Amino acid sequence: MTHPKRIVTRPFRNFWLKVLSVSLALLLWMVVSGEETVERGLRVPLELTQVPAGLELLGDVPATVDVRVRGASGTLSRVGAGDVVAVLDLHTAQSGHRLFPLTPDQVRVPFGAEIVQVMPSAVAMSFEASASREVPIVPAIDGRPAPGYVVGPLSAEPRVAEIIGPESAVKRATEVLTEPVSVAGAKAQVKETVTLGLLDPSLRLKTARSATVTVQIVPAPLERTLRNQPVHLRNLGANLHAEAMPSAVDLTLRGNRDALRGVSADEVAAFIDLAGLGPGQYSLTVHADSSPDAGVTRVSPESVQVRITSGTP
Repeated sequence: MTHPKRIVTRPFRNFWLKVLSVSLALLLWMVVSGEETVERGLRVPLELTQVPAGLELLGDVPATVDVRVRGASGTLSRVGAGDVVAVLDLHTAQSGHRLFPLTPDQVRVPFGAEIVQVMPSAVAMSFEASASREVPIVPAIDGRPAPGYVVGPLSAEPRVAEIIGPESAVKRATEVLTEPVSVAGAKAQVKETVTLGLLDPSLRLKTARSATVTVQIVPAPLERTLRNQPVHLRNLGANLHAEAMPSAVDLTLRGNRDALRGVSADEVAAFIDLAGLGPGQYSLTVHADSSPDAGVTRVSPESVQVRITSGTP
């Protein structure tokens, strides 16, 4: 015959531990109950979660919302930035315009604090199906090449980039832009790796973030010759006299049609720098100041004889 087991209760087991727990709880209650209950208004971040795959959020969504928090004054005094967060679950979102309620239950707060109001009470959002496609990368340049040179063909590597975003925005997109490549004063090919970007903020790049842009700098297509331009003698020392033979040269300019047509003979000066030279006979190279729009490509003759003498002739 089996005897039923007797269940022995020991009410005084861990007696002092239980006394300590009750004492701590009583002490906490006394501290809290002795504090004044207050309310505070806070502006807190709005966190979006569970956005369905294949959907894109359109337009601007509030980054923050206003809440009123109630609790003991001591508790609220310890609430800092980031301790309170409003969380909006978007797992039910579909294409089109949607309104999502925002209630106190959707706001995370520290223990001992209570949300009594959320403003706004609902957040309106618009969604659209996500899409992607490849569009060409269009290089941008800044500045002007050296006089007599023009910008030739431009290329980018890679040539295309894949963009992602709302379907309507993806359909409208025609290009991916590059950070401008400077060609200021260039006389030869310019090659630079630059950042890619999109004008539409609703679009983003899938992978490529940069591209290598190559800009060909080529001589301008047309030439014009200015004949019998006087040779100016610059930086002649004090009490010296100088004479150039021949005293005039021909200058050949290169540029586009409009630039060459607008250049006057007074804008392009042929000169020889005599700095530091004393009396004597010299064969010196003739230089020329280019116009801003057309470059001097040839001086004929390239050098002349210069005679420097002391005193007044």
